[in-house]
Amino acid sequence: MKKSLILAVLLAALARGEEPFWPEFHGPRRDNMARETGLLKEWPKEGPKLLWSFSPCGKGYAGVSLAEGLLFTTGDFGDEEALLALDLDGKLKWKAANGKAWKGAQPGARTTPTWNDGAVYQLNATGRLSAYVAATGQPLWSVDLEGRFAAQHNFWGYAENVIIEKDALLCMPGGAKGRVVALDKKTGATLWANTEIQDGPGYSSPLLVTHNGVRQFIALARTSVLSVDVATGKLLWSHKHEGTCDQNVTAPLFHEGCVYVTAGHKSGGRMVRINPDGQSVTEAWFGTDLDNCHGGVLFLDGYLYGSGCRLYKKGLVCAEFATGKTMYNASEIGKVSITYADGLLYCLGNDGPLALVDIAPQQAKIISRFHPPWGESPPCLSHPVVCGGRLYIRHLNDLFAYDVRR
Repeated sequence: MKKSLILAVLLAALARGEEPFWPEFHGPRRDNMARETGLLKEWPKEGPKLLWSFSPCGKGYAGVSLAEGLLFTTGDFGDEEALLALDLDGKLKWKAANGKAWKGAQPGARTTPTWNDGAVYQLNATGRLSAYVAATGQPLWSVDLEGRFAAQHNFWGYAENVIIEKDALLCMPGGAKGRVVALDKKTGATLWANTEIQDGPGYSSPLLVTHNGVRQFIALARTSVLSVDVATGKLLWSHKHEGTCDQNVTAPLFHEGCVYVTAGHKSGGRMVRINPDGQSVTEAWFGTDLDNCHGGVLFLDGYLYGSGCRLYKKGLVCAEFATGKTMYNASEIGKVSITYADGLLYCLGNDGPLALVDIAPQQAKIISRFHPPWGESPPCLSHPVVCGGRLYIRHLNDLFAYDVRR
């Protein structure tokens, strides 16, 4: 059965309320948009019903992925980073080590496990990339990206949520022997390694898109946005986008041959159009209002939604995708990490509260807001997930599952 057909079947099952499926960072399309309906349009004052909580998650900022009736996340436990798999009642099914815990800047695990074809894959902050049997946590293989590709992590460590295309796992070690690489997902063997790129890894997560018949890996690197041919590993195009604080974190967005990237702290955002030759891009616009640092930006009906940098008194910013024109800055919403489901935006505040927000190009309106019972102080950096009628939110050691069905 082809991958596209498998995905269609799983998405249809999700729409019917069957097994939840959010197999990787920002979901099956990496657009951070749930397709399910029938969710609450407002919450009680104390918030939606809490179904369960799981508190030994370890220190970390990962979100969650869901497949095979399991939920996957990561955390640091002392000197060790580990993957966790829970059942949908919040009970631990297995725990598997994946190298050293990150003790550098902003300590804690970074990345959400990627599920594919019965396995889960995860890159830890020091460059150890590993694969496990999803049902049991049995190790399949591991690769030291820094050793194999002569790479070195940046100030904040590796934070890329790896992506899979057919039998290939693609990622960006940023090393002299492999800037962007493709590995066999079953063995970890190198399929190809691009060494022509003149840039290192950022902290962003890539997209896979098809444009003019060419399958492309698009990533925000340390100082540029770039595209690589998935089949050959050849660099297709690149364009400068350098953050002011080494924080190229937010995942790129793609729509109809256009790519949008952004970074925080007045680095701003820009949209580029892929030229007809497929080997270059033209910058369409640049703006500084939507300088999203790490909470994610959403594309919806021709507009971009994401929080700007709080240091400059920005909240949820809406900008027109085609022109970059700022529609508004809803400063009352604050700095948030986001996901979208059933017509509404779910916003986890950097300072801890959770808000349900009605968004439109004209305005953003807070419908409901409550404070989850976090066990540790903010900042809250994990991205929320809505899947299977539930809202999952994570902050460091705490993971909460809420019922958001009507």
